[in-house]
Amino acid sequence: MGDETGHPGVGRVLVVIPTYNEADNLTQIVDRVRRAAPAVHVLVADDNSPDGTGALADALAGADPRVHVLHREGKQGLGAAYLAGFGWARERGYDAVVEMDADGSHAPEDLPALLAAARDAEVVIGSRWTGGARVHNWPLRRLLLSRFGNLYARLALGMPVSDATGGYRVYRLSALDALDLESVCSQGYSFQVELSRLAHRAGVRIVEVPITFAERERGHSKMSPLIVAEALWRITGWAVADRRTAVRRVLHGTPTGQVRWP
Repeated sequence: MGDETGHPGVGRVLVVIPTYNEADNLTQIVDRVRRAAPAVHVLVADDNSPDGTGALADALAGADPRVHVLHREGKQGLGAAYLAGFGWARERGYDAVVEMDADGSHAPEDLPALLAAARDAEVVIGSRWTGGARVHNWPLRRLLLSRFGNLYARLALGMPVSDATGGYRVYRLSALDALDLESVCSQGYSFQVELSRLAHRAGVRIVEVPITFAERERGHSKMSPLIVAEALWRITGWAVADRRTAVRRVLHGTPTGQVRWP
């Protein structure tokens, strides 16, 4: 792994990029990451892409010692890929993990700002819905869907997070160690909401940094009505469970001032 000191103030950083049929985008996104933040390492977590993304990732890793590849048996979903990446990072002694999409919607040029915020925070969310953020090339339907979904998550779960579904994030390993990752079973948007909820409940410090988000230019989006429906269904279930827990605490004599509504 080398003896590099890593990113200043953060330590050794691993950018995890899950891929499935991203051969058209992978080379460019890895190159942009390496130029934007030369001290970080990159892990391509490929779900056995039939378009040859895995072989392309191997070629990139062969040419750059800071690029690595995790070959997975098949398409198992975004959440599973990130959890595997978290474990890979922990086993190799990284200090922080970055979630980043392969399609270019998460600008690597924003990564230095996220890492700077991670010097004083345990979780950093690259937010599309905080002051200074910009969203390009999204139709009105997608904008409204994201806005509504995040507002619903914020109100239902009581989280002071404006972009709970955002997938451009930095997690310090200390924060991941504080979360019950073995309980995580969701994917897509709901995976990001679930980790936001777990981090909020664990009391780790979460900050949001404005980013520039752009719709992919090549390839096909993995977004589907099923993913959206799963997110709304799971958020509702978590909200109900949280309130039942709070009520049980009251009924069993927990002082009202100590009840924390998530």
